[in-house]
Amino acid sequence: MMTLDGKRIAVLAEDLYEDLELWYPVIRMREAGAKVTLVGTGTATTYHGKHGLPVTVDASADQVSAADFDAVIVPGGYSPDRMRRHQSLLKLVRDAFAAGKVVAAICHGGWVPASAGILRGKRVTSFFSIKDDLVNAGAKWEDREVVVDGNLITSRDPDDLPAFCRAIIAALSGG
Repeated sequence: MMTLDGKRIAVLAEDLYEDLELWYPVIRMREAGAKVTLVGTGTATTYHGKHGLPVTVDASADQVSAADFDAVIVPGGYSPDRMRRHQSLLKLVRDAFAAGKVVAAICHGGWVPASAGILRGKRVTSFFSIKDDLVNAGAKWEDREVVVDGNLITSRDPDDLPAFCRAIIAALSGG
């Protein structure tokens, strides 16, 4: 079993996140031994998922930096459309990516790395409805459950969560 002991992971949050796409990685990464920090945009301390589950964040994006983490995970739902409006959050993603840290996005989460300007020339996947946005941001889109291109990991939807989390854990544990 691969362990993430000592690894620090930021999971981003905003209102209307896809409940499973936030909570499944949080629980899975904690189960593997990582320290998970929930990071919001700064508009609230508690956000609500599309299905009503609340999440209370540990910090806002302007209170943390990429140096604090080994990975940043962007859940989907409609929250990425809200997340991408906050420069501090985009800076966190951009800086983590530039430092070679894992940046992982699932479903509509791909909007955040697109707005952070880190997709040019990268292979990605996402929920099919944002394919054009990612292609227009310079990415090469593929219809696969998980796409790993260097330190960028992407998946399509909640059905892909097991493969998504396995890829994150493998990348962080050197597996």
